[in-house]
Amino acid sequence: MPDTATSSTLVRGACPHDCPDTCALLTQVENGVAIKVSGNPAHTHTDGVLCAKVSKYTERTYHPERVLHPLRRTGPKGSGQFERITWDEALREIATRLGGIAQRNPQAILPYSYAGTMGLVQGEAMAARFFHQLGASLLDRTICASAGGAGLTHTLGGKLGMRVQFFAEAKLILIWGSNSIGSNLHFWRLAQEAKRRGAKLVCIDPRRSETAEKCHVHLALRPGTDAALALALMHELIQHDWLDHDYIERHTLGWPALRERALQWSPERAAEVCGLEAQQIRDLAHDYGQCLVRGEPAAIRLNYGMQRVHGGGNAARAVACLPALIGAWRHRAGGVLLSSSGAYPTRREALQRPDLLGNRRPRVLNMSTIGDILLHQGDASWGPKVEALVVYNSNPVAVAPESGAVVRGFAREDLFTVVLEHFLTDTADHADIVLPATTQLEHWDIHTAYGHTDVLLNRPAIAPLGETRSNTQIFRDLARAMGFDDPCFADSDETLCRTAFDGLIDFDVLLRDGFASLPLPDAPFAQGGFATPSGRCEFFSEALQRSWGDGLPDHVPNHEPAGSDARYPLAMISPPARNFLNSTFVNVKSLRDIEAEPVLEMHPTDAAARGLRDGQAVRVFNDRGSYHCVLRLNGRARTGVVNGLGIWWRKLGLNGTNVNELTSQKLTDLGGGPVFYDCLVEVSEVSAA
Repeated sequence: MPDTATSSTLVRGACPHDCPDTCALLTQVENGVAIKVSGNPAHTHTDGVLCAKVSKYTERTYHPERVLHPLRRTGPKGSGQFERITWDEALREIATRLGGIAQRNPQAILPYSYAGTMGLVQGEAMAARFFHQLGASLLDRTICASAGGAGLTHTLGGKLGMRVQFFAEAKLILIWGSNSIGSNLHFWRLAQEAKRRGAKLVCIDPRRSETAEKCHVHLALRPGTDAALALALMHELIQHDWLDHDYIERHTLGWPALRERALQWSPERAAEVCGLEAQQIRDLAHDYGQCLVRGEPAAIRLNYGMQRVHGGGNAARAVACLPALIGAWRHRAGGVLLSSSGAYPTRREALQRPDLLGNRRPRVLNMSTIGDILLHQGDASWGPKVEALVVYNSNPVAVAPESGAVVRGFAREDLFTVVLEHFLTDTADHADIVLPATTQLEHWDIHTAYGHTDVLLNRPAIAPLGETRSNTQIFRDLARAMGFDDPCFADSDETLCRTAFDGLIDFDVLLRDGFASLPLPDAPFAQGGFATPSGRCEFFSEALQRSWGDGLPDHVPNHEPAGSDARYPLAMISPPARNFLNSTFVNVKSLRDIEAEPVLEMHPTDAAARGLRDGQAVRVFNDRGSYHCVLRLNGRARTGVVNGLGIWWRKLGLNGTNVNELTSQKLTDLGGGPVFYDCLVEVSEVSAA
């Protein structure tokens, strides 16, 4: 393939979205126009197959509502009323406002970003340099994976695990907290291959998802009870001596203490907590233990849904302990995979340049509490009130918890807000200045993955539309407008791509093929060698003993346990609608037409008790707010739990809100993550509101 889009028909790239698969892309370009995006069949992990969302990527890039010019607010915050301005006007106004605030206290400026792109360059590189030079407050990026990541790190030593391709060889696969068909398509293809070879598939999920329907067994446990189930499985492994004593002795730490704790969790006790039958737990433990007896590999595909509750970090720890008990790590098709992102030797400091801070140590603010942050008046201990917010790669008004508080924060007239965006999202509607950003088809980037272990290079396939600029170029321009003269602000995007793995990955291979594989062992912990302080799988963590007060994994009840509030008797989880990815793609008409309207799934027994019927508009509410959606009695909800599918843009919802109107800003036990699935509600007819 030729090197440039103008002389090529196909340009190699990578999907930028927050998904484990990180697919290799091919963009067909004719006369400078992207005609079609397809998967790259040469990439083994993704094999030329794309999800329905990304296959519509040209529809998103050429969307008629794409923001193509800088905009300045003319109406009230949230109104979405703007006028077109020039780049010079936009940069001058931003530099003047930020400069004035920084003279008083740069920590009154806060960046806010997450995974609108997963790219190392457009995600954080030049932006981090800019905010480090400025001395702005730092953002703790917790909103998705921090609890599970902390749990994994304190157990295995990092976000590490099985190599995904070997799931195809497993004889038992536990799909734990994941709707793989919708959120991890290429893993599901491997699971199906294993199933054809005789593997048993078990889905552990409160919702009867599309994945659960196609597994041999579905355990519909209550939200927030995963650690109790894991401990009960340990109980049964101990009782029946389905244990690899040699592996435990050689490669684990804290087994006697974990054994004592697990023996407190009989299947009967866990069944009561989880809302399961004790026999279901015994059967699962039997299947898992028999893999040891038969010398067969047992694999766990853990995902982030199960850690979005108060005890999410402990739950991830408990599940991550299981493979060591039966020696599953001895097999390349055995173990657990939550995230593979810790395997990458990324040169983040070279990309982000924290040395630009000098001797300054700015405060760190947790993005999961952005509502409270923006409403805080500031004080001597907390620091200054946030006076300016720069949002990129995120839509916090839609995706952050307790969005009523988030909206009130963004509505502050004394808050100067800049948003880099493709569209006028709920967040962009509250901006003072909107800057038009490029999409993945229009810029360079380099990508890791958290579901496989390849590095992927993204080349621009077309020229930027209108006056759009890449994130990196926008922050270069802002640095120049602010008078920052460090040479690092002149680094090109291609230079940044090369910097990410300088000397560790052959960049010529990336230029030639579009991807390169990390040289990793097939079975990472077959002989131990965990990345923990002890070098062992740490059932007991001294670090957690000091910081959390308990070095062992345990069941930590929800902040809002089922049955704890008679006013709100239903637990609510908010898994993604299949055709959306967080709030991305919600405005792509072909995908929104499939979803049709915001949906709440409920069990028929719970609906009958409230006099509700399938297809009617209902009000879901608690003390934090209310949300209108359409009720579906489709067999996917268990009793006592409702599923509010997300994440719709608020302004496209039925009453100008979305499901995050109901979620809270409370945090997880480990990692400071959000608790989206730890939420009690009630449901009524809309007319009864």
